[in-house]
Amino acid sequence: MTLRLYNTMTRQVEPFTTLDPGRVSLYTCGPTVYNYAHIGNFRTFLFEDVLRRWLEASGYEVFHVMNLTDVDDKTIKGALATGAQLRDHVQPFIDAFHEDRRYLRLLDAHAYPRATDFIAPMIALVEDLLGKGIAYRGDDGSVYFAIGRFPAYGRLSRLDTRELKAGAGGRVSTDEYAKEDARDFVLWKAAREDDERVGAAWDAPFGRGRPGWHLECSAMALDLVGTRYGRDVLDIHAGGVDLIFPHHEDEIAQSCAHTGEPDFARVWMHGEFLTMAGTKMSKRFGNILTARDLREEHVEASAVRMLFATTHYRQKLDFTDEALASAREGTRRLGEFDARMSQATEATTGAFDPLALVLDDEFTAAMDDDLNTSQALAALFEAARAGNRALDAGDGPTAAFRSAWTRATTVLQVLPNSGRFAVAVEAAGESTWTEQSPDDPTAQFAWANWWAAQRLAARQARDFAESDRIRSLLDRHGWEVRDNRDGTAMVQRK
Repeated sequence: MTLRLYNTMTRQVEPFTTLDPGRVSLYTCGPTVYNYAHIGNFRTFLFEDVLRRWLEASGYEVFHVMNLTDVDDKTIKGALATGAQLRDHVQPFIDAFHEDRRYLRLLDAHAYPRATDFIAPMIALVEDLLGKGIAYRGDDGSVYFAIGRFPAYGRLSRLDTRELKAGAGGRVSTDEYAKEDARDFVLWKAAREDDERVGAAWDAPFGRGRPGWHLECSAMALDLVGTRYGRDVLDIHAGGVDLIFPHHEDEIAQSCAHTGEPDFARVWMHGEFLTMAGTKMSKRFGNILTARDLREEHVEASAVRMLFATTHYRQKLDFTDEALASAREGTRRLGEFDARMSQATEATTGAFDPLALVLDDEFTAAMDDDLNTSQALAALFEAARAGNRALDAGDGPTAAFRSAWTRATTVLQVLPNSGRFAVAVEAAGESTWTEQSPDDPTAQFAWANWWAAQRLAARQARDFAESDRIRSLLDRHGWEVRDNRDGTAMVQRK
């Protein structure tokens, strides 16, 4: 079976092919850095992370670009409210996004372009569209894209442009708008006093101003992918379902009008909403939960990733305390088996060999089926159940099973950090630790695992007083130590 992905453009699950054999260009729409990204945003980012991990596990070389929208209506409004220059205002939110994505174990993208660093390519793209007569200057000094001159407009979102209601003068100048109000969209906004005040205006041959939101992604993707591969078409463009219209529809129009290509991406992928009590998570509804909130509640990334993996990325998922508790219990079970296996003596052959074949085949089939993570999780849990039975019978894990298990858990990232007590502490920059737990979540896990290793050493030396003292220390900092016949496993309490 080969990898098959759902393409929003065709509304079908299709065999995945690339323009260049073995290489994938992946562009994912990143956050608008006017505030902290909420967990609904991260559901999309996490589905994209699983996609990339699976592509790489399948042997593809992936070039991943995730943009940072640092100039648009929202960031300018925020800068005005704080009295800061635009780039100064958004920097803390950019830093927070990177902290949050590291907490949730998102792989680093190969490029995180900021819109304000790509003004020159944006100006060049607008000039080209003006020269081709597909863009025009409005009476307000802004430059607009004439969708009536691009017959393919509406293919992605399945819009009938004849049914769209024209706004004032048939144009829309805001970055986001309702479907029924869409008509010609803004490429370049004439500079206003507010833009000048926060440093969000640039000189251009067609007038001083700033880019529209939709223009930014096209220019950054074409510049970075074009430099890397020498072509103007992406293999995969991904984002949330709320970006299908107008953002991705407008990206296609301006990009294809510029390049002459029939499409901007071979595959369009979109993740569904995360809801709370059945309502889409958004600041407008006041039901925001951020990654920082989860970190403060000591929720491990593995539990969040487990929760999201239980539901297909194209289906809505309701975030509840009960669902999160279930996910935490699931990661605990996988972590305990992982700890047992990591401490068991490896066997050259035995009961684990057929288990390796089943895990590898079932996990691969699930992931190749449009990233069916719930089925992939089922294969992982069944492997853990069968593996525990084999360990109980005295069998040791084989290299083949360890390899299949590691491949699957690396893709989904659902093992708790406390699953394997023998962590490489040096990775956190410390060779020894004090009795005070650090603030950083990653360092906390390394700290706790280091102390668990000291406790195990004390037990083996029959220094039970020291062993009990360390258990109490870990307990005070929210860690439960569980001893079993194969060693020690740890679980971080909520």
